[in-house]
Formats: sequence, structure tokens, C-alpha cells
Amino acid sequence: MFWLLIRRDLTLIARSPALWMPVMFFVLVAALFPFAVGPDARLLARIAPGVVWVAALLAALLPVETLIAPDVEDGTIDQLASRGIAMEMVVAARILAHWLGFAVPLIAALPVAAVLLGMDGAAARRLALALLLGTPALAALGTVAAALTATLRGGGALAGLIVLPLALPILIFGVGADAPGALKLLAAASLVALAVSPFAAAAALKQD
Repeated sequence: MFWLLIRRDLTLIARSPALWMPVMFFVLVAALFPFAVGPDARLLARIAPGVVWVAALLAALLPVETLIAPDVEDGTIDQLASRGIAMEMVVAARILAHWLGFAVPLIAALPVAAVLLGMDGAAARRLALALLLGTPALAALGTVAAALTATLRGGGALAGLIVLPLALPILIFGVGADAPGALKLLAAASLVALAVSPFAAAAALKQD
């Protein structure tokens, strides 16, 4: 059942007209930022990890409003619950689908962003590993925020306000991925978020 839920969620993502919006936003930020900073290649390369992580966070938030709310509105969540499917399983599948839908394309587009931001190969590879370890936490936090705001009008803006402060440790560890132990802390943060988020989001949906 878990894999059927993931397949359903991925099918909905693939059919969405906003499928490529997160990765397009990500690349667009990387393309425009050098114009704002200027021609200083060293400065650009030094701040590139921060730019990439902020762009990744914002890209993760773009589809938040459509993660849970449509299924709440059309009764899909109630139907799944009435069939005895654990809401935690539904949320876990949604987290994985959300991660596959935004993080994997972002990591695939990272070489383009790295070139635009003047990063060398070693820094780009380290950043790719950091994104691989840290973006599951962003997906988990985004899904929890989507569940908390599923019944609210304009819930996407509120979801962003919920996620941004919670994502600060992820951004800090991700930007400082070259520091000793930073990648381990990033992986630990993702594991904690993935362990807690299905239960938190499921509790929010049950309250609805």
C-alpha cells in the first residue's frame, strides 16, 4: 500500500502544470544572483552554497500549498482513513513523493547552478552531498506545514512562516558542509525530521 500511495502521489506531481517550477526557480536564482553580486568571482564562489541552500528551501516551499490541501478538500484523506490506512503512512508517502518531486531535479540541476555561481568541482560535489542529506528534512517540514495549514485559506504563506525558522539548522549545517561533522549533523537532522514528521502531520490531519 505504501508504494501504491507513492505512485499515486508521483503521478499527481507529474501531471501538475507546476512540475518544473521548483527546478526552474532554482536555476533562475542561480542565473540572476551573479548580476546582483557583480563580477567578483571569489565572492560569488564563497557565498554560492548559501545561495543554493536558500534557493532550495524556497523551491521546496513552492508546491506546499498543493501537497495536502487538495486531498483534504476533495475528501481523499477521509476516504483513505475510512479504509483503515494509517495516516502516518499516507504522510510518509507524501514526504517521499515531495522529495522526489523537488529535491532530485534540484540535485540534477546543481551542476548548472554551480557553473553559474562559479563553484569548483570539489565544492559542487560537497554541496550535492549536503543537498542529498539535507533536503529530506526540508520535504518533511514542508509536508507538516502543509498538513497544519490544509484547511486555511492562503495556507501557503503561513506554511512558509512555519517552515522557515524550523529550517534554519538545516541551512546552517548545509552551508557549512565543509566543517568537520557538518554532514553528520545534517543527516541526523533529516533522520529526526523524517521520524517525527509523519506523526505530527497525521495528528494535524486527524484534528481536521
